[in-house]
Amino acid sequence: MRILHTSDWHLGRPFHRVNMLGAQAEFIGHLVATVRERAVDAVVVSGDVYDRAVPPLAAVELFDDALHRLADLGVPTVMISGNHDSARRLGVGARLIGRAGVHLRTDPAGCGTPVVLRDAWGEVAFYGLPYLEPALVRDEFAVEKAGHETVLAAAMERVRADLAARADGTRSVVLAHAFVTGGQASDSERDITVGGVAAVPAGVFDGVDYVALGHLHGSQTLTGRVRYSGSPLAYSFSEAAHRKSMWLIDLGADGSIGAERVDCPVPRPLARLRGTLADLLADPALDRHTDSWIEATLTDPVRPADPMAQLTERFPHTIALVFDPDRPPEDPDVSYARRLAGRSDQEIAEDFVAHVRGSGPDAREQAVLRDAFDTVRADRTVREVAP
Repeated sequence: MRILHTSDWHLGRPFHRVNMLGAQAEFIGHLVATVRERAVDAVVVSGDVYDRAVPPLAAVELFDDALHRLADLGVPTVMISGNHDSARRLGVGARLIGRAGVHLRTDPAGCGTPVVLRDAWGEVAFYGLPYLEPALVRDEFAVEKAGHETVLAAAMERVRADLAARADGTRSVVLAHAFVTGGQASDSERDITVGGVAAVPAGVFDGVDYVALGHLHGSQTLTGRVRYSGSPLAYSFSEAAHRKSMWLIDLGADGSIGAERVDCPVPRPLARLRGTLADLLADPALDRHTDSWIEATLTDPVRPADPMAQLTERFPHTIALVFDPDRPPEDPDVSYARRLAGRSDQEIAEDFVAHVRGSGPDAREQAVLRDAFDTVRADRTVREVAP
């Protein structure tokens, strides 16, 4: 069976100030063409169809167009909700839409109920695990401690139990939206850390033939059977080096995996430039970036006058400007920025406690801080998914 694995469309999301709906529509056209031209048997979309719980109307219309075009192909599609989606909104009409061959899996209670497709060698069971916010699904999975690994492990127990009851030789595909250990993040993904731990081990998914992951925006192979497709478009300059693609997976009769990357259309290349304003304006080696979207980091010790106006004369598509002046290491602004760089909310809060009273929090206080951050994060999720 030939499967096209994609995820993280983020319909409605701009790139800085740039409206990306045209590029997103071009990607949908490319997806449909790939399904038709490469004889795809099934499409899987592993979450974050939309960029936010209440997407703009234009994004909804684009999604509606995508559903119709996929249904018209007569190729089954399995789709789950991600942490950016409202599972309840995305799942409206799921049973009706399923009659057209587009199967939306947004309810955690259905993790152990697959979409079963057939090819010449028998059945393939597709299990859709929507994004599982631990604080919201702990009762569904009857777990004592709400954590990403705990709830995903419980969901996979249901998958394995259902698979064990099926005929020998039944192959299996799992769709999941999670941060799996070994994956490389970018600046585009929303933090899903709970209890100070975001990542789950790839071993959670043992026992199935292929795991189609979503959430991280870079295409990645964690094992031969566990892969991220990545987002089809870049949504931050941290993705400048990404090769945007989908996975074309050939699932053999014996569960063997063949994988090929299918490149996605690039609306405009990205470039991150760094230097003084004068250097960026004069360096002939930068001519190759005149048609790129530009993030310019200026290192001038004193902020230049009208830097954006000057940059856009040479680089018309400059859309992000950062000031990072070259200063002595002892400069207080530099040292503060370095202390914060790459640190989690939990670490910053613990540093603040240490700064205020002279000693860091003990284990009990760390747990209080962790619970506070988890509560805020869960409350935000509830507000986003509420009707």
